[in-house]
Amino acid sequence: MSERARLNLTLYAGLLRDEREAYALGMPLFAIDPRHGVHTYAYYAEQLRFAGIVDYDNWQRRLAAFPRAVDQTIALLREGIACERMWPRATMARLLDQLDRLDIEPASSPFFAPLVRVPAGIDGDAERLRASAHATIAEAVLPALRRLRTFLHDDYLPRASEIPGLAQLRDGAAIYAHLTRTLTTTDLSAEQIHRLGLSEVQRIREAMEALAPRTGYTGSLGEVFAQLRADPANYCDSPEALLQTYRAIAKRVDPELPPLFRTLPRLPYGVTMIPAALAPDTTTAYYYPGALDGSRAGLYYVNLYRPDQRPTYEMMALSLHEAVPGHHLQIALAQELPNLPAFRRTTLAYTAYVEGWGLYAESLGDEMGLYDDPKAKFGALTYEMWRAVRLVVDTGIHAFGWSRERAIAYFLDNAPKAPLDVENEVDRYITMPAQALAYKIGELKIRELRARARSALGPRFDVRDFHEVVLGEGALPLDVLAARVDAWLAENAAPAS
Repeated sequence: MSERARLNLTLYAGLLRDEREAYALGMPLFAIDPRHGVHTYAYYAEQLRFAGIVDYDNWQRRLAAFPRAVDQTIALLREGIACERMWPRATMARLLDQLDRLDIEPASSPFFAPLVRVPAGIDGDAERLRASAHATIAEAVLPALRRLRTFLHDDYLPRASEIPGLAQLRDGAAIYAHLTRTLTTTDLSAEQIHRLGLSEVQRIREAMEALAPRTGYTGSLGEVFAQLRADPANYCDSPEALLQTYRAIAKRVDPELPPLFRTLPRLPYGVTMIPAALAPDTTTAYYYPGALDGSRAGLYYVNLYRPDQRPTYEMMALSLHEAVPGHHLQIALAQELPNLPAFRRTTLAYTAYVEGWGLYAESLGDEMGLYDDPKAKFGALTYEMWRAVRLVVDTGIHAFGWSRERAIAYFLDNAPKAPLDVENEVDRYITMPAQALAYKIGELKIRELRARARSALGPRFDVRDFHEVVLGEGALPLDVLAARVDAWLAENAAPAS
């Protein structure tokens, strides 16, 4: 068996082990939250191809099957009520407004979006396709969404806890330990991660205090935060202007990649808006991978809801993370790697590696000369602080009994992010336990490995070679990544003098 085949087997066995453990812990019963679940299915259309009649007929089949998916979700949630596998009331109450925003006239529904324009080659069938989709949305999709809303309002929310965090659930500590292990790919305990977070918050805070006078604002760090949040100059005045600014940043970054990377992905990426029905309750941005066959570009989704809550000084760091050299570069390269099984190019995404790389990519803005404005550099520190705060807040909520309000206050005290963004982030941590831990832990490991390589290779160190090694096998557990870097260093170490 080849080394790669052995690694494939090890990774797949670990994936099955983790899935079995998650099932035994009842995690499928957390079947919906404000960011994930059956209510988001309409937006899958953005990732599908609509080129011929068969594509539209397949969409009609999806619409017809949607009520069954809703009823299955309700069944899982009912079992979750019985088994104490429920998210807290304050966070889940957001779903009611989301479902209300979907309960609109069928022709305006996101479920109908693929039918608004049809390719010229099938325009003769457009009337039939539209009539069929309109009827199915009116007679099946919307009633199903209303059933889900009624169930959440009448059955789920009255039984949901006011207290966030897994610690208050039966076997909650075991669930959190499982999620922490699988998402960070380490054996770090909640207490160790909490202490690491406190240390990183202090370190980054000191860097912010040193930089703050150069931003043009004065006073204590808290006062500088308040001035940054309040200054209208730090915001775009419309959603359209915000989107154009994101796109301009992406164009600025692309030419700066070759000095740091030997291999760039063939697949392009685009910058687009988060769907309006989801935007009020979701985070600032996210990335969605392109198609494996190259037929669809990767997409960097940005939140245009309330531009007055989206500071422009954070946009460079965010774009480096979500697009290039962050998620798009890393994920598209993994998809294009030869001789990898499909599960390693698609479904296997070790969060500590993927998000650790994204956070590490933000730091490359210094090397690319992109933080040429003190505010932009302060924004980069803000984003790094955001990930350090997560270590404290996530463990605080799920292991140490922190309230939602305490988590929000700690966040606002240590980062100049807008209140709306902070509230959405904290609610994300509540319903995605331990996911937020992976960013800082993965980034620190990659930075540690880079320092190790620089020390071992001395003047022969080339960051492009290091990046080839880190990216060359796709997403990996952090211990496997470290072993890969160590093997490369052993092959390339300077001979003893």
